[in-house]
Amino acid sequence: MRLPARFLSLTAVTAASSLLTGCFASTGSGSGTAEGKRIRVAHMQPPRSGLSPLSDDAFKLSRWSTAETLVKLDAEGDALPALATEWMQSGRTWTFTIRDGVTFHDGTDLTAQAVVNSLTKAATAAPKPRILDGVELTAKADGEDKVTVTTATEDPLVPQRLSSPQLSILAAKAYKGKTVNPVGAGTGPFELTKVNGTSSATLDRYDDYWGQKAKAPGIDVKFVPDGTARAAALRSGEADIVEAIPVSQAAVLDQDLIAEVPMPRTNTLYLNTEKGVFKDASLRAAAREAIDAESIVKGVYEGRADVAEGLLGPALPWAAGLRTGVERAKPGKADGETITVGTFTDRAELPEVAAALQQQLQKAGFKVKLDVREYANIESDALAGEFDAFILSRATVLDSGDPAAYLYSDFASDGSFNISQLADSSVDKALKKAGETAVGDARRKAVIEAEAAVLGTDAAIPMLHERVIQGDAAGVVGAAHDPRERELVTADTYVK
Repeated sequence: MRLPARFLSLTAVTAASSLLTGCFASTGSGSGTAEGKRIRVAHMQPPRSGLSPLSDDAFKLSRWSTAETLVKLDAEGDALPALATEWMQSGRTWTFTIRDGVTFHDGTDLTAQAVVNSLTKAATAAPKPRILDGVELTAKADGEDKVTVTTATEDPLVPQRLSSPQLSILAAKAYKGKTVNPVGAGTGPFELTKVNGTSSATLDRYDDYWGQKAKAPGIDVKFVPDGTARAAALRSGEADIVEAIPVSQAAVLDQDLIAEVPMPRTNTLYLNTEKGVFKDASLRAAAREAIDAESIVKGVYEGRADVAEGLLGPALPWAAGLRTGVERAKPGKADGETITVGTFTDRAELPEVAAALQQQLQKAGFKVKLDVREYANIESDALAGEFDAFILSRATVLDSGDPAAYLYSDFASDGSFNISQLADSSVDKALKKAGETAVGDARRKAVIEAEAAVLGTDAAIPMLHERVIQGDAAGVVGAAHDPRERELVTADTYVK
């Protein structure tokens, strides 16, 4: 049984706090200027790929306002100018006008050729960034200030795709080694100056930024996978901004210091459809029937989450109104079948979710083994189909602001994040239709039809939609609370 946060011993809290002692000592310039103090950030997950923008590490670069894209998104998911000032479509080709007067952090100019270089590196990477799953994209310079982007088939989402942090535009120096190195290569208001492995990172204000000058002199980042330690950092004043405070810690913190942000993030149980017990659709159905998501929301999340009706949650309010019934297989009997369920420790609630699911599935007749590790040590096994089931907290509109990209990545036969190993022609057909439909009501309907096709296979069982709890110290002004997890520290953020 989980010990309520209010009963955590002082020793445990002190031990967690000690993990952070001294970790936010300033390593950059200007640690106490009249314009404010350096911002100390406690991040949840350490870099997985050396902060390469071609991986999920790109979202860290975006949240620190150091790497930028051609396009950004507004609250509704519509495209707005960023490093590109305007664009137009002609069939399969889009032409983007590149913003004048922008320099990279190494002093070189942003040019059309620099944009082409970054986009080509992403398009030809192996594996491709998730946002380019199923997309063949080429980029060419058209003079000094225009870039043409052409796709193999007409793609209404090109501007939204180019807003993904995984398609950030970096200076040529970033691509000279075997891996992409973003240090000193971005265009944002903060320059990444130092990365200390998976421990910390340092950013300083870039005074030649093309836009509004940053109000803070810099950012000191510490990677803190332990959720109790992150909460302790906020409580003790050792961090100014804290990512993803565990639900178990939220109740014992000053409520004025935390913000609950409804996220387009779904806690989902992925079932391996290719091999093992869950190759049998009736046993996948049995697992679905065994899950009591409401008890998990109440018991593990203390009510700070929403029971899932589908893969897309309340952060996309249009989804619920478009749903119709889903045809699914009838449940079979487990009869003592043994399954291994994997998940990770980086999100503090997931091991507890795994323990709750273990009990529920065992009650339904399964024998359940758990494999719980840090994400960096378990992702490759999950993607390789080494588990019968895997619990994942998954952002559904992280990349393009449009859920079609997430659905394709996770459930298409050739999707790069297909943990369920799903290969279903009817699902592929529905995903293809959703991806090709023009932006608007018709596309939203096609997305929900694709969701229904996936749910009909029971390859993924959505359990709940998370609300992320972010901590901002009393002196923090202007920290972003972004459902898409693209922004955190902006040019407007500072500490009094």
